[in-house]
Amino acid sequence: MRIAKSILFVIALPALLVLMWWVFTLSSKSFFVPTPGSLAATFAKTWFGDHLFSDVLPSILRLFAGVAVAIVLGILAGLVIGSVRWLRALTEPVLEFFRAVPPPVLVPVLMLLMGISDSMKVVVIISGCIWPVLLNTIEGVRAIDGVLSDSARTYGIGSWARVRYLVLPSAGPQILAGVRQCLSIGLILMVISEMFASSSGLGFTIVQFQRSFAVPEMWSGIVILGLIGVAMSFIFQFTERRILRWYHGLREVENAV
Repeated sequence: MRIAKSILFVIALPALLVLMWWVFTLSSKSFFVPTPGSLAATFAKTWFGDHLFSDVLPSILRLFAGVAVAIVLGILAGLVIGSVRWLRALTEPVLEFFRAVPPPVLVPVLMLLMGISDSMKVVVIISGCIWPVLLNTIEGVRAIDGVLSDSARTYGIGSWARVRYLVLPSAGPQILAGVRQCLSIGLILMVISEMFASSSGLGFTIVQFQRSFAVPEMWSGIVILGLIGVAMSFIFQFTERRILRWYHGLREVENAV
């Protein structure tokens, strides 16, 4: 019963939106708004063929490579900076400056420095995804209870054990909040990086469909981007529930009280 209720919550609103879309397009003759049926047929014909291997899979691989590197670098740098007070004070102005620079404006610069390659696209994704993870990690480490830190030092707990059993669990909720933000940023930057001087990828293909007035194909590309985003969200929620099992259990107890 609980599983059926969860499935209903997931599909109810999308089903309602598709129904409204179908009703709207019954009387519409607009070339720019395809019907749900024609879009579904176009989606299957377009993406379950050559485009799957030439555009979809390479884009997903670049996305996950960029996001994975950004998460690892953001967490490692955040742990170091957040643990050292003077280093945090020294780097804060520089970090705020680079965080304020929109990653899309770096695309032309990276094209000049790295050329038009998959590495350039991955670096574009990293340049935007690293900041929410890095800054959330710094804040999470900084907010650790001072009494717990002093107790760990008093009992002679080593640095690695302290990071593993105190720092990471305490900062975990904020770190994963930053990871969630970086996933959506990574998807956006994946598309943007492929729109500049590229010959493959979802961003490039969607732009080509738009320029050639292949409207149903263009909409089908937007749909597949949305489906990738939904899949990433479900994977993240599944992973977060297991990493922060103790945290969600504690919140459920507090809510029950």
